Parts: sequence; C-alpha cells; structure tokens
Amino acid sequence: MAADTWLVVGLGNPGEKYAKNRHNVGQFVVDELAKRIGANFSRHTKANARVAEGRTAPGGPKLVLAKSNGYMNTSGGPVSQLVDYYGVDVDHVVVVHDELDLPFDTLKLKVGGGHGGHNGLRDISAALGDPGYLRVRVGIGRPPGRQDAADFVLKDFAGSERDVLPVLVGDAADAVELIALEGMQAAQLRVHTAAGA
Repeated sequence: MAADTWLVVGLGNPGEKYAKNRHNVGQFVVDELAKRIGANFSRHTKANARVAEGRTAPGGPKLVLAKSNGYMNTSGGPVSQLVDYYGVDVDHVVVVHDELDLPFDTLKLKVGGGHGGHNGLRDISAALGDPGYLRVRVGIGRPPGRQDAADFVLKDFAGSERDVLPVLVGDAADAVELIALEGMQAAQLRVHTAAGA
C-alpha cells in the first residue's frame, strides 16, 4: 500500500432531491477538497462510487475523494470496494459525516467507535468488519421541538445556517488535510483546541 494514500469518503444520498440536505454535508466537504486539489469526480470502474484523486501539494499525501452512487444506508459496499482497490488500511480511511449529537457549526475528529444510530456509519463498519476508521464529525445539531431526526437530516439547511455553512465546510476540509499531513492526534489537538473543546 502507498502509505501516503488516504481514502476520504463524504457521506450523503444521490440525486438533486437530496443535494442540499443536512445529511449530505459530508459530500459538501469532499466537493470542497476536490476543488482545492483541482480534481473532478468521475465514475469508478470497480466501485459504485464517484472518485476524484489528487495530492494536497506537490509531493504531499494523495487524497482519493469518494461519494457513493447509492443511498446513505448502503455506503459500506462502495467503501469496502474502494479500500480493496486502493489497498488502504482502515487507519487511512476518513469518513466525513453529519452528526446530530454536535451543535451546528461544530467539528470533532474521532477514531473508531460506534455508529450512534447513523446508518451510513453502521453499514461501513459492517462492510469493513472494523469500526476503526477515522471520522470527521460535522455538527448539524438536533431537530427543533418534536421534529423527527430522520426528517430533520433530510431537510436543507436553514437560511441562517446557510450563511455559516461555507466556513464550516472549509474547516472540515482543513481538518481532513491536517489528518493526511500531520496524523490524527495532531489534527485532533489543533481542531479541538481551536473549538475550545
């Protein structure tokens, strides 16, 4: 395996109907990273996913950015196919996803753990047979009042949130680059300290 290759998966659902949903914030982040490395997404020949590849800088780590062509709860198959294809170890898989248990505009980096009811993470952990991959958890907050969480994540961001969203997405993309460049511990220290965590 090329030790400097990182598989970065942005979770979400396919199609215009879901494109701007809270549940798709992981895909916003890999879109931002693709822009930064000057790469375009194209259909992968061996996985049900679209992939963009490039380096963070000349001689820097290689990022394989991925978005599944399937729905959130079937994310595991495409991720395991890409892991096999690129020969990356689980500790070089970064999954970027929405997180109900964090306030909106908050980021946390985590290694392994449970899925916390997130169907995308549940399916990836089952498919890989190892939950030890890295997570960039992008806070979307809890639904207001009695709104069901499943409905909340499939709604677009509110107007006030949309003003802040580009900064949040940029911060999450920075966090991914930090992980690839300096490792998870250094990235956690920087990101969590900046957040006052």
